[in-house]
Amino acid sequence: MRVVFAECSVDYSGRLDAYLPKAPRLIMMKADGSVLVHSDGGSYKPLNWMSAPCTFTEAEVQPDEAEAGVTAVWLVANAKTNDALNIKIYEIIDEMEQPLGQDPGLVKDGVEAHLQELLAEQVNLLGPGSRLVRREFPTAIGPVDLMVKDADGQHVAIEVKRRGEIDGVEQLSRYLELLNRDPLLAPVTGVFAAQEIKPQARVLAEDRGIRCLVLDYGAMKGTDNVDDRLF
Repeated sequence: MRVVFAECSVDYSGRLDAYLPKAPRLIMMKADGSVLVHSDGGSYKPLNWMSAPCTFTEAEVQPDEAEAGVTAVWLVANAKTNDALNIKIYEIIDEMEQPLGQDPGLVKDGVEAHLQELLAEQVNLLGPGSRLVRREFPTAIGPVDLMVKDADGQHVAIEVKRRGEIDGVEQLSRYLELLNRDPLLAPVTGVFAAQEIKPQARVLAEDRGIRCLVLDYGAMKGTDNVDDRLF
């Protein structure tokens, strides 16, 4: 990646025309060919950009441009469209280039797989005497996240979501209908577990005899001590 702090102006042509007048800005040139022009504001969103695949060329500075103080002209053109950026450099304040290599990608924390794994390890959160039968318990329409036996030895099907909404309750209801047809499992009750459960989902779940359980991900992961909270 090449990062350039420069006094520059930018002309964009394509689906519409846009112009950024002369000002100090950050220009980012990525290895995939994309170019982004940032100001010191607007959060993460660039003022203008060109998505890959792009071609980058440096044009000759014309006499009238040189007279106006332009020291370099960068042309960035999209290889598939007519979109183009014309970046006029008046002064390069600072720049650096650093190869970043292959990025491993964003790893999301608190996704459903993590919640399911933690709840399987801390099955006591479902009630004293609970014990895990199996994760990803199979049914004809897909696996139930967790199958558990309660203190009385009754089967309990658990559906785990990061955000509990009506479609999750419907999904668990379908599982329960199938599971309760099996005389070796029936009666099977259900628990809808999520970090956040929408009011409409809670009403529907309770109407169908499904218990709701709000999961405290920080406490389950051990990064948040509930005893240290003020409220």
